Amino acid sequence: MLSLALVAALSVIVWRSELFQRSATAGIAVLPFENLSNDREDASFADGIQDDLLTKLAKIADLKVISRTSVMGYRDQHNTGEIGNALGVSHVLEGSVRKTGAWLHINVRLINTRTHSHIWAEAYDRDLKDMFAVQSEIAQKVARRLHAKISRAERLAIERPPTIDLTAFDLYSQAKNLVVTSSSISTAKAKLLDAADLLNQAVAHDSSFFQAYCELASTHNQLYFFGDDHTPARLKMAEAAVEAAFRLRPDAAEAHLARAENLYYGYLNYDEALTELDIARHTLPNEPRLFQLKGYIDRRRGRWEECTRNLERAIDLDPRNVDLLQQIALSYGHLGRYSEEKLVFDRVLAIEPNDIETQVERALVELDWKADTRPLHRTINSIRTTNPTAMPSVAVGWLICALSERDDASIKDALAASSDFPLSSDAVQFNRPFIEGLIARMAKDDGKARLAFTAARAEQEKIIQAQPNYGPPLCVLGLIDAALGRKQEALREGRRAVELLPAEQDSINGPGMIQYFAVIAAWVGDKDLACQQLATAISRPGAPSYGQLKLIPFWDSLRGDPCFEKIVASLGPK
Repeated sequence: MLSLALVAALSVIVWRSELFQRSATAGIAVLPFENLSNDREDASFADGIQDDLLTKLAKIADLKVISRTSVMGYRDQHNTGEIGNALGVSHVLEGSVRKTGAWLHINVRLINTRTHSHIWAEAYDRDLKDMFAVQSEIAQKVARRLHAKISRAERLAIERPPTIDLTAFDLYSQAKNLVVTSSSISTAKAKLLDAADLLNQAVAHDSSFFQAYCELASTHNQLYFFGDDHTPARLKMAEAAVEAAFRLRPDAAEAHLARAENLYYGYLNYDEALTELDIARHTLPNEPRLFQLKGYIDRRRGRWEECTRNLERAIDLDPRNVDLLQQIALSYGHLGRYSEEKLVFDRVLAIEPNDIETQVERALVELDWKADTRPLHRTINSIRTTNPTAMPSVAVGWLICALSERDDASIKDALAASSDFPLSSDAVQFNRPFIEGLIARMAKDDGKARLAFTAARAEQEKIIQAQPNYGPPLCVLGLIDAALGRKQEALREGRRAVELLPAEQDSINGPGMIQYFAVIAAWVGDKDLACQQLATAISRPGAPSYGQLKLIPFWDSLRGDPCFEKIVASLGPK
């Protein structure tokens, strides 16, 4: 009999072989449908039809179907050859929707992107209540035109309507539009909160709306994980949505994916999340989130090569997903592969040339790599000149540049443009009084620094009361206590943060806990402990970069120390 370990190993091998070797017979992108209704508010309705049609086609394993995130950028564009090249597909489906009262008119055209020929077109005039049946019919006709095989299970999935309530469907479509456009750091929280509200309204209209519960769970998970609302209450809302989805359809792959996301984002429970993904993969052949999540788990376990392959598979299905591209860039940055990181940011900027946040991220590469602030300085100055109202969205990069250059005037300007948390590093967020204390510390104004750090401590304690067992805010409290001379409390909090989020469990944020414990030790005067912790941190991907150690004032207490200077020199550009 095979051992459990061998069975698990074989399962992983099968997972990977299917993950990276599947080749679809045809690739298709379902472009945004044109809204021809007199009421412009019906735009979300047209998007909902496109999204549901895309979702149905994505059930077919014999097709490669591009994710909605990547196709939304082609609204009102009709150069199908260019679109096909950019998305890596042989065909596109485009169309239009007109809703007049209770009557629906849909036009669809299937186009070969290589020959630019229309290989199939049809118009549908139906009662609005027949909308989902029409979409099922279109999906199956498209599959036949592309000679794709459809299994019985896939046909049943295609024919299943998402809801019986058109109002609920419209609310769901509006929510998905918000989620798709929530990649910008400056607007993500507001859009996700609005999406959650719309999805709650959708399930209030139709309590059997399975897809809405899955999307609601995903939205809550994102709000929790990315620190917008990292509270037990938000996590319970995510779990409640997952449970509702399982009550409706316990065998559905989408429910297992929702649970996998909840296990990962809520608990960093990698093993159980992988089990759920293994179930989901069988009937979600074109779901990039599945490969994306597998990549994230690999990365947090320190399996960087596997992470990169899985993210590349996700990008194959979602090639214009800026968030995915930025995540691969993040991986390259953590590995110190700075030239590749820059190339990925260039790809992002080819998609979104006016994405100032990515412009700043690309310039930050030079700071990390070579301790060179000049590209970042030029980028910040250019944005200040051409788009001054956008400065709050890049204030973190601005503040990093100003701190690195020890430019008092720029530090004050950047801080004025910042949010309540002017500086952040992955999951670690520093509040405004903390930065004010850091500035006073740099200026050796002990009285002002003490007042600022005392205020920072009061705010930080409130955060910790809401999430007492979360390492990132606790390490910030340790830094504050170190600055206030509370040596024993600071060291205890720093060690506790490392215990709560060990690098072995989380190779993204875990090394950060070690890094900030090193800073805590430096600030309380224990340089030997600081260098010991820093040496541990730099032995892993995601360590503080050469530029950070060389320039950022967090490390000023160690400057001139032989051990510290040796570590800094070892990270310098070769």
